[in-house]
Amino acid sequence: MDVEDLKTFVEVADAGGVSPAARRLGLAKSIVSRRLSRLEDELGVQLLARTTRGAALTEAGTIFRDHAARMFAEFEAVREEILPAGELRGRLRLAAPSSFGPEYFAPTLARLAKRHPLLSVHTLFSDRYVDLVSEGFDCGIRVGYLPDSNLVARRIGTFTVHLFANPDYVREHGAPQAPNEIADHPAVMIASESWKFSQGKKVVEVHPHGRFKADSAVAIAEATAEGVGIAALPDVIAARYVETGRLEAIMTDWNLPSVGIFVVRPPGQHLARKVRVLTDLLLEQFSGADRNSAALPT
Repeated sequence: MDVEDLKTFVEVADAGGVSPAARRLGLAKSIVSRRLSRLEDELGVQLLARTTRGAALTEAGTIFRDHAARMFAEFEAVREEILPAGELRGRLRLAAPSSFGPEYFAPTLARLAKRHPLLSVHTLFSDRYVDLVSEGFDCGIRVGYLPDSNLVARRIGTFTVHLFANPDYVREHGAPQAPNEIADHPAVMIASESWKFSQGKKVVEVHPHGRFKADSAVAIAEATAEGVGIAALPDVIAARYVETGRLEAIMTDWNLPSVGIFVVRPPGQHLARKVRVLTDLLLEQFSGADRNSAALPT
């Protein structure tokens, strides 16, 4: 039984069809179909019921899917153990936020690919929420306040956060001096969120309101720089706007919690060495450079 056939079957089962699985694997649909047929011939059962809408698991396929995933994971673990030290091969498929990814994470991903020429690195840069399990990713990089989930998370660093506004907005409308004044200003934000301010031992949580919302930190920074309202932004995102005079830090006597930078992966006992190596490289990057110094208010 070919291990690549097992992997292909799991991808088709999870993706819901040959076409999406082929896109995940970077293979032609004909190759995926051939692997499935070969596996079904080996087992002597039909694993997938093919329809015009995709593919549905048969009863046998449902039973076999978890076994196939475990067998492939065990094979990958063994292969990693017997490979020469430091050598990685196969494919690493990960998701990273587009607001931060190209600037802060892409260089590390490029170094990973250069150091390991047998490893294929496929990255999706997107600010939407990516379901790592259902969409077939090995891991993801996430920035923010991580919600509870069944994913395994490793914190690799932080980005400091401050409140920002356009200088012209401040001259025209003023700026809040304390949390209770936030309600007097329109907020630019990701969704319905809360801002938790602290000053010494005092902690105040407010729920801002505004008419401009976006799932991208860059889009929020752009709207704030245009004077739409005030926003809580990571300093690394606000830095370029501060340098050009389009944003300034406000209400600096109050602190906001830093946002975490995490490597997250689907649950499971085996941590793939390629994910571990990527995590170590990111830890090295964020411990070796002060990512919190950019755009700090003066």
